[in-house]
Amino acid sequence: MVRIAVCPGSFDPITYGHLDIIRRGAKVFDMVYVSVMNNSAKNPLFSVEERINLIKEVTKDLPNVKVDEHSGLLVDYAKEVNANAIIRGLRAVSDFEYEMQITSMNRVLNEDIETFFIMTNNQYSFLSSSIVKEVAKYNGDISSLVPPIVEKELHKKFKR
Repeated sequence: MVRIAVCPGSFDPITYGHLDIIRRGAKVFDMVYVSVMNNSAKNPLFSVEERINLIKEVTKDLPNVKVDEHSGLLVDYAKEVNANAIIRGLRAVSDFEYEMQITSMNRVLNEDIETFFIMTNNQYSFLSSSIVKEVAKYNGDISSLVPPIVEKELHKKFKR
């Protein structure tokens, strides 16, 4: 059986924390689809196309990772790409409650798709795209938080 997983997120922008989860997922699954989800509750800094291009660039060394976008239900996308799993990263206990609700709803919608939680590496447990954008906005050092190409694009967005 081919093990295919979807790793969803807004990735606005992708951080080393996201990349850690993607890389670790790629070691376990035969194929990982990184799906840039369009979250209507968020006001993104980067367009979906920009986010996809950045993710493709920083995952180009992972032959079993494909980058895509989806704006509907995650379980529908998973079914579309024949995925039998969803990968979710957990930073802290506070993430678990939200993720448990989403996972439970996904199980109601499609009980054949399992969710796998990967605990983030300790060095990234505080990291979020929102924090990165806030630090970048005020010209703080984000070099240890995001890949160089992402840092460059953030500086462009904030005209640094």
